[in-house]
Amino acid sequence: MENKLTDRAFWKSFWESRIGLIFSIKPDYVFGNILAKIIKQKNTKTAIELGGFPGYYAIYLKKYQQLNTTLLDYFIHRDLVNQLLAANGMNWDDINIIEADLFNYIPAEQYDMVLSFGLIEHFADTKGIIATHLPFLKPAGTLFITLPNFTGVNGWVQRNFDRENYDKHYIASMNPTLLAEYCRQLGLKNVEAYYHGGFSIWLENKAHQSAITKGFVKALWLAGKMISKVVPVESKLMSPYIVVKAEAGNQ
Repeated sequence: MENKLTDRAFWKSFWESRIGLIFSIKPDYVFGNILAKIIKQKNTKTAIELGGFPGYYAIYLKKYQQLNTTLLDYFIHRDLVNQLLAANGMNWDDINIIEADLFNYIPAEQYDMVLSFGLIEHFADTKGIIATHLPFLKPAGTLFITLPNFTGVNGWVQRNFDRENYDKHYIASMNPTLLAEYCRQLGLKNVEAYYHGGFSIWLENKAHQSAITKGFVKALWLAGKMISKVVPVESKLMSPYIVVKAEAGNQ
């Protein structure tokens, strides 16, 4: 896909520079409550996480939901995956791992659940990148996509203090109404798309920021948390994520 906003070199540098990458994933990991509900309702057995290196959700769903999980990404750093697995009491054989280009890969099987987290916003053809998920999806299977919301306060922080990271995201994709319409156009049903989560902001390049910037962002984070406790509403302005859920047809 020519309109992708990142490449393999970007992701290699991104992941190798990350601090705090390896940790034990907890039962209350973000989106876990939503996923658990879907799995129970639909008796989900298999799942694939697309573009999900180092595999947080493939590991989470194996560890806590006992699903047969697969991770697919076009950049797999084997040592980092092994470290993350070990931190969660697992080894390389506990999840399936595919290193491949999503746009050229023909899946050998389909899955009850197809997931991606922070993938689709790195491509300018939003409908096209959603469409790449569908060949992996079983009839009546669940599509679950999340992306950051950079159209509110968090986006303002990213735009002003980490412009390089901000520019790697296609901001126009961060529109629940548009995302839902694309899913319907692709033949999916029972579509939901909405802002998710209480107030939060972050900086990917926090370690490289000045003490003044860190202090300002921390103060803004605290203020936002206080406001969201008084007015606990998920919204474009305050919520850090967008969630998309949909189902494939029966045929």
